[in-house]
Amino acid sequence: MVLARRAPGVVAIGLLVFAVAWVASKAFGKGFGLTGNGPQFVIVALNGLSLAALYFITASGFTLVFGLMRVVNMAHGALYLLGGYLALDLIDHGLGWWPAALLAAIGCGALGLAMQQLLLRWNQGQDLRQALITIAVAMILADQMIVRFGGEPKTITPPPALAGSVSLGVYQLQYPAFRVFIMGAAVAVAALLWVLIRHTRFGMVIRAGVDDRGMTSALGVNVQLVFAGAFFLGALLAGLGGVFGGTVLSLAPGEDDKFLLSSLVVVIIGGLGSLQGAAVGALALGLVEQLSAVYLPSAYTNYSVLLTFVLLVAVLAARPAGLFGRTA
Repeated sequence: MVLARRAPGVVAIGLLVFAVAWVASKAFGKGFGLTGNGPQFVIVALNGLSLAALYFITASGFTLVFGLMRVVNMAHGALYLLGGYLALDLIDHGLGWWPAALLAAIGCGALGLAMQQLLLRWNQGQDLRQALITIAVAMILADQMIVRFGGEPKTITPPPALAGSVSLGVYQLQYPAFRVFIMGAAVAVAALLWVLIRHTRFGMVIRAGVDDRGMTSALGVNVQLVFAGAFFLGALLAGLGGVFGGTVLSLAPGEDDKFLLSSLVVVIIGGLGSLQGAAVGALALGLVEQLSAVYLPSAYTNYSVLLTFVLLVAVLAARPAGLFGRTA
């Protein structure tokens, strides 16, 4: 019985060890010098970290809304894409990158707040109904974005101060400054959310309201107002992620579904409502996607996307509640 319970965890650890050994052999099998594959590994690893940072910024808002508030917001990916398109439109009309990013994020936050107040507030605790409502909102937003912005991929030009490259100090490599900025922004977002959720009255009320809304309200706390603020923040982070994603990747129909799926994977891997879990989940997902695209055998690189689901299955087999989720 004990062996049966531990078997999934043993298999998951075995897969992890095998994956690390495989990548290490491919990256450094020819040595650590310039003539080996070391320079390529550094760039691929940094691409994985920057993608993980983007996933975390986007998924942290989903963690706040879905993990803590238990609101199934399936329009989160649509808010991500909308944030990018709004910033692009503002920049095309002469606004700078920084104010455009701020206004786009606030606009997505305001739209998320309106959705929560008009459509979701009256269905608290009804997960299926919330999911159907937000799916409908996502479909409407996706159609309207195609009408307004077209179906061709678009890219946001980064701000001039971050348009160049920075020296990595190893292998004489250069790396895009904006990707480095995204990694720093993810760390800042993580620190601010951790302080907000764990060390402020706002975060305490969110956690108390989720666990026992009736008792929290009986103590004189306006739970609905706090939930509205949390939903605004979650939608704002989705829009901000869209601005970053549109700058470092691209904006196109389908990106909303991709980032909704990545947010779900990150939250499920990390555990519902766990900020540190979201960080670890984003890191795992970003690295798996980038490393598998390069280091899988050439005949199997087209199947690298399947490793995302292998990662999900392996984690849930060992930890059904996620890496940092509640086990009881």
